[in-house]
Amino acid sequence: MKETILKHKRWIILAIAIMVFVLIAEDVFEKELFSFDSIIYQFLVEHRNPFLTNLFKTVTHFGGAFVLITISILCMILIKRKKYKITIPFNLALIALTNMILKNIFERPRPDELTIIEETGYSFPSGHSMASMAFYGYLIYWVYANIKNKKLKYTLCIILSMLVFLIGLSRIYLGVHYTSDVIAGLCFSIAYLILMISFGIYK
Repeated sequence: MKETILKHKRWIILAIAIMVFVLIAEDVFEKELFSFDSIIYQFLVEHRNPFLTNLFKTVTHFGGAFVLITISILCMILIKRKKYKITIPFNLALIALTNMILKNIFERPRPDELTIIEETGYSFPSGHSMASMAFYGYLIYWVYANIKNKKLKYTLCIILSMLVFLIGLSRIYLGVHYTSDVIAGLCFSIAYLILMISFGIYK
């Protein structure tokens, strides 16, 4: 049983990610709110302080268009393999377009209470979460597949993974997204990356 799970873990993760996204999307489409959205939001609001506010204001930029495009350009310059020079920016453009389409399908308004920063557009799914998971997740794959030094490889993978988590958390803390927006965005991009890598498009 354990060997079977390990052998098919990629597809198990894919199935779970799709299931979570669909379950959340169904309720969002029906204009329903989740109890955990309010609970987590209130918890973060109650624990706001100047240090965390400044931290998350900085971190959230790493999931924004300017930083992601800048890093994408740097990757195109620094990475020698031609295919990655194409797939890295293509990946970013595709996930941004997909997020735009999904936002206009679901048309979920953003939270409008106790926000720290101003954002426009719809809320579901979180664009920062989708983009950061797709972009940094692909970089994690590249690092794992191409860097031979194990210490450097795992250090970079951990840092990039933590960055994705903190970007998602920053969107809730700053009051511009519901927790369900973030979870759905992460799950969508996890499923998307698994499919694109498994079919050799991003390999």
